[in-house]
Amino acid sequence: MSTSEPLVLGIETSCDETAVGIVKGRKLLANVISSSVAEHARFGGVVPEIAARAHLEAMPHVIKEALDQAKISLKDIDAISVTAGPGLIGALLVGTSSATGLAIGLDKPIYGVNHLSAHIAVDVLGREGKVPPAIALLVSGGHSSILQVNDLTSDVIKLGATIDDAAGEAFDKIARILGLPFPGGPHLDRLAQTGDAKAIEFPRGLTLFADDRERAEKEFSFSFSGLKSAVARWIEKNPDLSERERANIAASFQEAVVDVLTRKAVIACERTGIKRLLVAGGVAANSRLRALAVERAEQAGIALAIPSPALCTDNGAMVAALGALAVRAGIAPDGLALDVDPGLPVA
Repeated sequence: MSTSEPLVLGIETSCDETAVGIVKGRKLLANVISSSVAEHARFGGVVPEIAARAHLEAMPHVIKEALDQAKISLKDIDAISVTAGPGLIGALLVGTSSATGLAIGLDKPIYGVNHLSAHIAVDVLGREGKVPPAIALLVSGGHSSILQVNDLTSDVIKLGATIDDAAGEAFDKIARILGLPFPGGPHLDRLAQTGDAKAIEFPRGLTLFADDRERAEKEFSFSFSGLKSAVARWIEKNPDLSERERANIAASFQEAVVDVLTRKAVIACERTGIKRLLVAGGVAANSRLRALAVERAEQAGIALAIPSPALCTDNGAMVAALGALAVRAGIAPDGLALDVDPGLPVA
């Protein structure tokens, strides 16, 4: 097995995407995704049992398509990596069972990887040389964190995280209140583009502190429950909304979220002296977050890395990338009795 440029197949099934990616070292060869989001839409959210069944049905086809896209066969694979958590337990078990079966059949090593770390690992794809330390703003439907990433495989420090709702969760809840389809984040983003972000001054959680002690404890933490409640109350008091008013609410809410996210991420770079910021996770596909991150990074003299929108949402390429990093770092593979952990922390 090549340890400098390992050929790794990655499997991602933490939620409602059945995804398989293949990388050779840091080169992306294939990235195939089958989503069951349409099956969940009528329920207004992901149904774990439906997600698990969809993974079972899609897995053989997604693996075959990824192999065809990469123009390789299973026997060419050096190692297999798979999301072991966090995520929906039934969905995770479909992924780890599939990966374990491949590992046994092919007699290849298997690596159970962290879904959140994998979102960060996508940054290495296409990059040459040593990957410098970074502050990672990791924002998704279930997680919002600021991390100091010295070495993704061995040294990640959590500087702060949400104390209630994640940013993506808040997006979906406000989208639902506005009557937008599931998943709400992309629809709210599009609606916000036609609105005025300054129309309503919604609160910015955990940006004002009583004293230095509170600042030290919560400076890099997030809270979006108060913002979500403020938006809900505003709509309750103004029920007969025009399309323009709906767009203004969406834009003002979105601005409140991305303002806090980018502001705290830049401060983390300044406090640590790490002048490189990586924005990752599903919410990193949001157009306003991407634009404001570029603006504030330039103002602060910080190098910014944001994956393409297709690599921000759940995908197999990120899992394969993290597996390849583990192989290159000489990390021992997991055994075949690979456990899943729905609440697996990133650090």
